[in-house]
Amino acid sequence: MEHLYSQEEWQLRQELAACYRLIAHYRMTDLISTHISVRLPGPEHHFLINPYGLFFEEITASNLVKIDLDGNKVQDSAYPVNPAGFVIHSAIHRAREDAQCVLHTHTRAGCAVAAQEGGLLPVNQISLEFYGRVAYHDYEGIALNFSEQQRLVEDLGNKSVMILRNHGLLTVGDSVKQAFLRMYYLEKACEIQLAAQAGGTLRLPPDEVCRRTEQQFNEPGKDVPEGELSDPDAVQFAWAALLRLLDRIAPEYKL
Repeated sequence: MEHLYSQEEWQLRQELAACYRLIAHYRMTDLISTHISVRLPGPEHHFLINPYGLFFEEITASNLVKIDLDGNKVQDSAYPVNPAGFVIHSAIHRAREDAQCVLHTHTRAGCAVAAQEGGLLPVNQISLEFYGRVAYHDYEGIALNFSEQQRLVEDLGNKSVMILRNHGLLTVGDSVKQAFLRMYYLEKACEIQLAAQAGGTLRLPPDEVCRRTEQQFNEPGKDVPEGELSDPDAVQFAWAALLRLLDRIAPEYKL
């Protein structure tokens, strides 16, 4: 199938298919709902999204659907596109050039934290990656209304993580791997928060520690004091390990 696409598009198709399979593997799916998209290179502003009606574990590089910002399929496909997926993802891709990949989930932990007034709390080291970096968007119903797009984009602003109140989680990244790893750890942070809240009174770190830890996660190597190490390669190493996992358990994602 790869002869039908440019080398760059085929690479992105394989990366996005891998992301769908990983979301399925780590049990972050909602039957055929939710969506992940990636922007394709070029001035046309086309992007790839899941074929509506397939489980994420059925998605491959070749069955992803290519659409434009108006939701039109720009290449023949037997599959439709999830309308809510188009509304959410096209708005963000249109507004944010850096949002190459957009990932949205409806997990138990994510939806539970999305229903809490305080949102994501700095409960644990994992949570601190997102300290001061979480946007919030109030619930307006199923995302089928085009008028919601501008409000969603305004609420997201320049952040890369958003909690959709009473709905779910959303991450963006300049690559598929970055968006996936943000979602993986955002989901973990929500799970830890719920477990900690069930255990009694929370003890939260002071603001200055939270800010420093957030910087260690998101700007490794910046302002590193003497006697402290940094870990700038964590994302690359983690994604390579995840692809090795898929090569063992679901190598057909590449087809």
